[in-house]
Amino acid sequence: MDQPRDDTVTSIRDVARRANVSPATVSRAFAEPGLVRHETLQRVLAVAEELRYRPSRAARSLTTGKTGNIGVVVPDLGNPFFPAILKGAQARAREADHAVFLADCEENPRLEMELVRAMARQVDGVVICSSRLSETQLQQLLRDTTLVLLNRRVRGASAVVLDGAGGMRQAIEHLVALGHQRIAFLGGPAGSWSNRERRRGLRAGARGKGLEIIELGPFAPHFEAGQQAADLAVAAKVTAVMAFNDLLALGVLSRLSDRGIGVPDEISVVGFDDIPMANMATPHLTTVALPLEQAGRVAIELLLERLAHPESGTHEQGLAAQLIVRASTAPPRSGARSGLRAARAGAPQEATAIAEI
Repeated sequence: MDQPRDDTVTSIRDVARRANVSPATVSRAFAEPGLVRHETLQRVLAVAEELRYRPSRAARSLTTGKTGNIGVVVPDLGNPFFPAILKGAQARAREADHAVFLADCEENPRLEMELVRAMARQVDGVVICSSRLSETQLQQLLRDTTLVLLNRRVRGASAVVLDGAGGMRQAIEHLVALGHQRIAFLGGPAGSWSNRERRRGLRAGARGKGLEIIELGPFAPHFEAGQQAADLAVAAKVTAVMAFNDLLALGVLSRLSDRGIGVPDEISVVGFDDIPMANMATPHLTTVALPLEQAGRVAIELLLERLAHPESGTHEQGLAAQLIVRASTAPPRSGARSGLRAARAGAPQEATAIAEI
């Protein structure tokens, strides 16, 4: 039998003729291989590979009821935290022959809800990264589509959880080891689950160490917000600043440089996430690294597993954080410590901003 010419599109009938089976058997071989005898399946797949046949998504959808599409929603594509996650997600989806539909909800819970509901009509399931929705809203969405959450927990959805609390404990232990005792934490968005987890780790890591933790914020997780936050941290007379994320920390570095305040000579700065710019800043930023690309891959893997075996229930996978020590942290100068003691003695009005842990 003649092989289709290179300039023609191979059809399911071409594969069926070459493999000596019906078109319906070829369709089942791709859509439901478990229903095809092993010898027949291997013959069909070999012929399909030889003829470079790929079933169309539309045809597969009609046969299986599945679209072969996966939705991914992120709160801010401009934040370098999320492209690394998307890279991993897209790579795993491609391995499974799925397409990824991407949406940016712009840190807006209402828009996030609308986007997921719109996607639910076109995809088999959705991965939501750092969702800003309430648990009630996420429960509503679970009735519309299969969800996997990244950096969020909610009953009924599989989840990938990055250990923000553990990463924050590592950061506070690092600053304590350097000798810092009065530390500012620049909080992220008020409705952020990640922010709550990082604050929890901060408090757990500081407990029993006699530290003064000054919590400032909430701040938008952006560079410009970090510039504003830097002035508040300086006014609080701290020797170290810990930021919700690297973008905030980079804004702090920029503002301190503008004011002629040396980092780390006068103030140490710690970020969170280890985005690419963290190692390009001056000085290089001490930060907490998260396995973002791996998180994207695992999220898609959990979604594919849930779609293939909905009866198996939900699963959660945690991924560890790791402190990366760079040039933006150092021991506080002895003069800075004595100056802070004098400032505290003469400024009782700050007491309400200080949590002694």
